[in-house]
Amino acid sequence: MSFRFWQRWLIALGVGVTLFGVVQALFSSTALFGIFYDQYNPVFWGTAAPTAETVQFQQWAFAVWGGTIAGWGVFITLLAAYPFGQRAKWAWLCFLDGLLLWYVLDTGASVVYGVGFNVAFNTALLVLGMVPLVMTWREFFAQQRFIREGA
Repeated sequence: MSFRFWQRWLIALGVGVTLFGVVQALFSSTALFGIFYDQYNPVFWGTAAPTAETVQFQQWAFAVWGGTIAGWGVFITLLAAYPFGQRAKWAWLCFLDGLLLWYVLDTGASVVYGVGFNVAFNTALLVLGMVPLVMTWREFFAQQRFIREGA
């Protein structure tokens, strides 16, 4: 597949992440995010329902987290559209380093706290981000030549 296909893949991923973050920020207190609460609550409260204060805190944390995710999505979109599209090596490395750092820290915490749903969710997102990087590696690095000074 062509470089432009993988670039568009990353742009679409960025737009998707942005939209997910906006929806999360605006609708974290609705049933729309019930699937997430249904996965997280049993890990931390067992069969007991969380208190009203806990629910309010969760909704606030999800809203703030949604804003962070939306901002991350904008970075992904613009990085893919411009410097990545111009084959700037630093953009490819930025994607790689950012994805790996996020994955290790976020997923590591999820493993420690036993939140398997988040481990699976993160792994799916990691794959969606890494596939285009693997597929475009040659565009950025295979033709790199090392020239000695004075040669």
